[in-house]
Amino acid sequence: MARTRFAPDFDPDCGDTALSSARQDIVIGRWQGLRELLRATGPDWTARGHRMRLLAQACAGSSTVETWLAAEPHSADALVLRAATETTRAFNVAIAAGRGVPIGQHRVDAAVLACLAAAEAGPDDPTPWISLISVARLYPSGVRRQELARWWDELHRRDPQSMEGHLQVLHYYSARWHGTHGLMYDFARDAAGAAPAGCALPVLVQYARVEEYRHAVDTAGGGSTSVNLGRHWNHDGALSDVRRTWERWIMGRAGSEVAPGELRDVNYLAHAACLAGAEEVAAPLLQMLGRRFTRAPWSYTGDPVQQITRRQAQWAPRA
Repeated sequence: MARTRFAPDFDPDCGDTALSSARQDIVIGRWQGLRELLRATGPDWTARGHRMRLLAQACAGSSTVETWLAAEPHSADALVLRAATETTRAFNVAIAAGRGVPIGQHRVDAAVLACLAAAEAGPDDPTPWISLISVARLYPSGVRRQELARWWDELHRRDPQSMEGHLQVLHYYSARWHGTHGLMYDFARDAAGAAPAGCALPVLVQYARVEEYRHAVDTAGGGSTSVNLGRHWNHDGALSDVRRTWERWIMGRAGSEVAPGELRDVNYLAHAACLAGAEEVAAPLLQMLGRRFTRAPWSYTGDPVQQITRRQAQWAPRA
């Protein structure tokens, strides 16, 4: 029997059907579905962070979160979502302005104030602190080191293994924003080294490698073909990093099911393993993913469908 043609599925909600339903509510301006989703999510911080990030992207172009707040002005969930939405809106303005073009400080300040209000309303919730660390990047010179450290301490106290929180600090420390490659990699490796077995934090090293690549592309002022990165993805250190993340994270996990909130992280490791030529890591990761993929980071190194399909044909187990 002929083998079914493989096609990756880039579901923007990563298979989170409850989230998909709530995002449909945003389209029609109905906020009650958001309230029910976030109430049901509870203190599952990984799922909450994933859902809050994607809800904020959907709310950024509508007034749904403002309508919710008008109806329930003291709702902690509404205030946290409003903070994440204001952060997304600020980044949307920055993207439209273009890299290196500062946006109005009043917009960044407004997002910060929304985050602080959300943190006060939800004292146990790490999510507003993730938004704060994220929006700090938009200040032309960043924020004072003491302030960033304080925000980080607040986040870490609430969720010491927050993948999204660590990722926002990594972005802040990257050369594309307010740091250097060295500072970024030091942060990633320190977090990876302190992570317990089965925790996703070791994949921060793979995120850092992508950030380094993107900085090189940005600096060159053109596409990846104009960048001479030599063996950026497959030198001995990159290969060792892939194997180390596999051993510390994937080998320590319980089961092979990939939750929506960790799908992007697994994609980053699979991408790194494929480009490093680490078949012993790439093949089982591709099997874990099945057809579920995220466009990033594949889109940074070429056409995502072509890359994934080629690797799948090369390494995926045959029926």
